[in-house]
Amino acid sequence: MTESLLIAKSGKIELSLLSRMANRHGLIAGATGTGKTITLQSLAEQFSRNGVPVFMADVKGDLSGAALPGGGNAKVDARIKELKLQEFAFDANPVVFWDVFGEKGHPMRATVSDMGPLLLSRMLNLNDTQAGVLTAMFKIADDNGWLLLDLKDLRAMLQYAAEHAGEFTSEYGNISVASVGAIQRGLLQLEHEGGDKLFGEPALNFDDLMQTDEKGCGVINILAAETLYNSPRAYATLLLWLLSELFEKLPEVGDLDQPKLVFFFDEAHLLFNDAPPALLSKIEQVVRLIRSKGVGVYFVSQNPLDIPDVVLGQLGNRIQHALRAFTPRDQKAVKSAAETFRANPKLDVETAITELGVGEALVSLLDDKGRPAPVERALIIPPGSRIGPANEQERRAVIQASLLYGHYEKAIDRESAYEILKGRAAQTPEQPPAEESRGFDWGGMLGGEVGPRGGRGRQGVLEAAAKSIARTIGAELGRQIVRGVLGSILGSKR
Repeated sequence: MTESLLIAKSGKIELSLLSRMANRHGLIAGATGTGKTITLQSLAEQFSRNGVPVFMADVKGDLSGAALPGGGNAKVDARIKELKLQEFAFDANPVVFWDVFGEKGHPMRATVSDMGPLLLSRMLNLNDTQAGVLTAMFKIADDNGWLLLDLKDLRAMLQYAAEHAGEFTSEYGNISVASVGAIQRGLLQLEHEGGDKLFGEPALNFDDLMQTDEKGCGVINILAAETLYNSPRAYATLLLWLLSELFEKLPEVGDLDQPKLVFFFDEAHLLFNDAPPALLSKIEQVVRLIRSKGVGVYFVSQNPLDIPDVVLGQLGNRIQHALRAFTPRDQKAVKSAAETFRANPKLDVETAITELGVGEALVSLLDDKGRPAPVERALIIPPGSRIGPANEQERRAVIQASLLYGHYEKAIDRESAYEILKGRAAQTPEQPPAEESRGFDWGGMLGGEVGPRGGRGRQGVLEAAAKSIARTIGAELGRQIVRGVLGSILGSKR
């Protein structure tokens, strides 16, 4: 393990990220075509070679070349010569490809129960009333011990709750048919976009994201997101769920010599667009506290203004590529970005931001006392792996060589809410014999009565006791359904 990672050079000045400051989070920003993707690949590669696993989403397909050795690129060769990188070597990285759709990587799945109502409401773009009804669905399922694993479980739960809305009103609140219909339409749209493939089993084991290879290099996990990115809410919600689950599952470790995992959040503006205040508060909480779990989070965005100030203020390591000042908003972004750096008397930061070339950036990293170093204009170190995508044959070879191959590819459909509720609907209730006496009905008192036209009448003592016991057992089973801080009905409680 090395104590620092060389990020860029400015003349004879080397700008290195200290390993023990890498979990203080960071920002990679810049306009399209300025070199953010290459910076991301280079940074991920250096973390990997230092033994730190990495997770990142590939929204353009360009990052898959990280699995292959570089070479034969004239621009890279020129940069190596210009920076006088004596020990530079071209090499491949240990890579695991993931894909929600299972086409360009191992299938990545979550259960509906794990995702929870807050994040699912965000994914379905529900209003407050509809989100409240969805929360009630999860609570009813939890209280009865019914697992919500995939979308057909949630559909069955919605149908069941709508048909028995009157029975749930006093305990769970009003469940309107209109809200249930809106949720069902949201699920239909999600399925149309292929989002139903996100839910099911086997669900992702987070230990599989935190592996090293036989040489001690951290595995670079790349989520193929070209298709998923067409559903921006699903893309942002999935990455946020991954981050929140890491926060929930990992133990407190304090400040380590280097991170246990580095998480790159590309197209970060999608995370915050139209997010309700409650969700923004949770995001801020996760970003602020996940550092103590040994996870570094690096946001990648075209414009630093896309990230709320409460989050931006926690990103100590910054790499700013060129910004364009064509509009008033662009000019504001340039000025804002310039003001966030620790001043360097030798550098006009505001002017430099608009003049940076491709692969050039303004860099400010934390020193050994956690203070931002004065900003420097520098050239980014190129990656030793291939710049550009792997072809289909190369990608398939990496997937099939993975130790995970064959595990996530086989979907599992065990008994859950759909099967239980379908079984209930298939049962025909037996009608009790007609009364032969108008005397006191002990059987009705103990077992309940049949109302007019065969409907439900007064609840009997035995039936009430049985329901109470069943609800208690269901609640105990429900408590075993674990959600993360952003998936739980009750916040961070488990």
